[in-house]
Amino acid sequence: MKKKRVSDSVTVNRKARFDYILGDELTVGMVLTGPEVRMIRDHHVQLKGSYVAIRNGELWLYGLTLGADTAQNIKLLATKKQIVALEREKVAGSTIVPVKLLGGARHIKLVIALGKGKKKYDKRETIKKRDIERGRYA
Repeated sequence: MKKKRVSDSVTVNRKARFDYILGDELTVGMVLTGPEVRMIRDHHVQLKGSYVAIRNGELWLYGLTLGADTAQNIKLLATKKQIVALEREKVAGSTIVPVKLLGGARHIKLVIALGKGKKKYDKRETIKKRDIERGRYA
């Protein structure tokens, strides 16, 4: 009997949805050590303030908060084709943003997305739409 695969979301970068207009999402693997895996599985992790960059043809996650440690730099696993496509979009003015961390299955994965930064008036519009949906303004 096969076990069902549960892609349990460990943490979500809610600030990313507020600060960026997100486009295509991509799920990538992560190169982690044992203690890092344990902290992620125990939900001692924050994506807030972290970002993804391309260095020497590789994807890197910078500024991941694990437990009491602050700045962890972690290599991400993606195919060359995916990295080249991300690099092409990055040149066009997009940013690579970590959106959520998945850790329910055997492997820990990171969902990244291409994002364009929102201006202050775009953020105000987002707040206004959210308030209208909640029923604050009739």
